[in-house]
Amino acid sequence: MDTKIIQVDEQHIQEELLRQAGGIIRAGGLVAFPTETVYGLGGDALNPGSSKKIYAAKGRPSDNPLIVHICRMEDLAYLVKEIPEAAVKLAEKFWPGPLTMIFHKSEAVPPETTGGLDTVAVRMPSHKAALAFIREAGGYVAAPSANRSGRPSPTSAKYVAEDMAGRIEMILDGGDVEIGLESTIIDMTEEEPVILRPGYITKEMLEEVLSSVGEDGTMMADNCRQAPKAPGMKYRHYAPKGSLMIVDGEEEQVTAYINGQTERLRKEGHKTGVIGTDATIARYRGDVCKSAGDRDDERTIAKELYRILREFDEEEVTAIFSESFDTAGIGQAIMNRLLKAAGHHIIHL
Repeated sequence: MDTKIIQVDEQHIQEELLRQAGGIIRAGGLVAFPTETVYGLGGDALNPGSSKKIYAAKGRPSDNPLIVHICRMEDLAYLVKEIPEAAVKLAEKFWPGPLTMIFHKSEAVPPETTGGLDTVAVRMPSHKAALAFIREAGGYVAAPSANRSGRPSPTSAKYVAEDMAGRIEMILDGGDVEIGLESTIIDMTEEEPVILRPGYITKEMLEEVLSSVGEDGTMMADNCRQAPKAPGMKYRHYAPKGSLMIVDGEEEQVTAYINGQTERLRKEGHKTGVIGTDATIARYRGDVCKSAGDRDDERTIAKELYRILREFDEEEVTAIFSESFDTAGIGQAIMNRLLKAAGHHIIHL
């Protein structure tokens, strides 16, 4: 299959190009597209065959549910049995935006899209080209991240093509994404809404709208064995090809430990990599040392993390060490992704 790559501009929507992309979805094909979080791999959410194609293209376990993307609030009612008042309040505040909500699904949503669950995950992205594409595609686009399963999520079309060229019909190239981490996922089927995956929309932000928000106990823990209720809960994700170890502790201890380990591994024939910050990266002696950004503004780290992991693959780094990050605010989302990428291998000094 030849994969066509088309440039799209969020500020100047090219309706005819997006109509072509939408036509592919309506015909049962797959199109990768940019959102504000990461690139998504889109198929018709109401077509069981399309969802099966998504799982096949990604090499994704079929019990890992897909997120249905919509472009209008009124379309939510078709997908779900009921819309709780709390969900309406969150949508008014955060949609369009990087928030996914889980509801009891309607009969319109096939089990192939939900991983066999009786719930469905829904979000409305804020990327203008994404919204126009979803409208042209029929209004209901199932889309996990547009990468081979287990690999770092793509934050540019270049990385989508690395994983998906020859597997899908089209890639919409909208340049680099704004946020760089997947959406926050919150379960609205419980009496108290529960965060299942941390993201840009933090618990503190959600509690400005709702009086009480819980957190799933496995968010920062090792892989759970039950069927995942939301993407990213069960399987190893976001992983580079090389081994990844997170090192947590006081700054001087972390620097000394990582430098000692990279020196040892280099002698054993490994190419070593280090993820630090603007303030610390000059102190490391790995073969490839990369700053993820400013620790005082962890949004910069969120945006750069997946790109750095991909670059380590390009540079054939075989052993990677990363500093740990705070778990407050978006730092929790960064650590969630790092822990998944590292297979929960973390050293506490």
